[in-house]
Amino acid sequence: MDPILVIMAAGMGSRFGGLKQMTPVDQAGQVILDYSVYDAVRAGFQKVVCVIKKEIEADFRAQIGDRIAARCDLHYAFQALDDLPEGYTVPPTRQKPWGTAHAVWAARREIDGPFAVINADDFYGRGAFAALYDFLSQPGGEHTHGLVAYRLKNTLTENGTVARGVCTADEQGRLLTVTELTAIRGPVSNPAYTADGGQTWTALDPDSPVSLNTWAFRESFLDAIGVHLREFLEKDMPVNPEKAEFFLPGVVNARLAAGTDQVKILPTEEVWHGVTYRADLPALQTAILQMQEKGLYPDHLWA
Repeated sequence: MDPILVIMAAGMGSRFGGLKQMTPVDQAGQVILDYSVYDAVRAGFQKVVCVIKKEIEADFRAQIGDRIAARCDLHYAFQALDDLPEGYTVPPTRQKPWGTAHAVWAARREIDGPFAVINADDFYGRGAFAALYDFLSQPGGEHTHGLVAYRLKNTLTENGTVARGVCTADEQGRLLTVTELTAIRGPVSNPAYTADGGQTWTALDPDSPVSLNTWAFRESFLDAIGVHLREFLEKDMPVNPEKAEFFLPGVVNARLAAGTDQVKILPTEEVWHGVTYRADLPALQTAILQMQEKGLYPDHLWA
């Protein structure tokens, strides 16, 4: 089966202050997702699944989806609070989406082969998509997955903290753990994170490999998500019913700890660009303009 690209585009963008996935980033009015799909198609992906909220479907199709659909086999999946395994219900005060692992699970009916997963609001670079496609296109064990890992120093913003999955690996380049740190700040030469609201900071190696949710999964991983979703709903969600989230790194860590799955780290020297904060937008626009001037992208991707 040909690899499928799953794009998580249902986030609420609380720190950005709006729907980042639909914010233009160049003079042609294109968004980050345009560049991701453009790079993915160049790498070899043909089927793309966008995971969105049903409420934004019409706007998403009009502003993004219709032009992308002309160049790839585009499908939609909808992340909804009430899309839960049988026997489970949504807490009455819950409004926040369930998280990245639930977003992938929401696309289960559209996935019929190996699949890559990315965020809609991160500019990953062409090399990341080539690594994902090449890994998934080659024979591999049904429980052997991949992760495109960036250097931490290449993923920071000057405008606040970012969340990153900091990875450890063995000598064979296999992932041992991925730890989600939700508040990492620069400078790039001396990054640090806080776990207590900024009272104390712990230094990090700027060359540490980190996850930006650039995963390459075999189809079996969908079953694993279903198993751990039930565990999350029974154990973690009742502790914090309004805000508890079901993250992809948590599922990966559980499978690694159980010894049922392996994840190969696919290192990249690509530099991340994104819009965690609205103040990040000018720097991203400048970076894209510079890449266009170098001939890496045309002014109009889908012309």
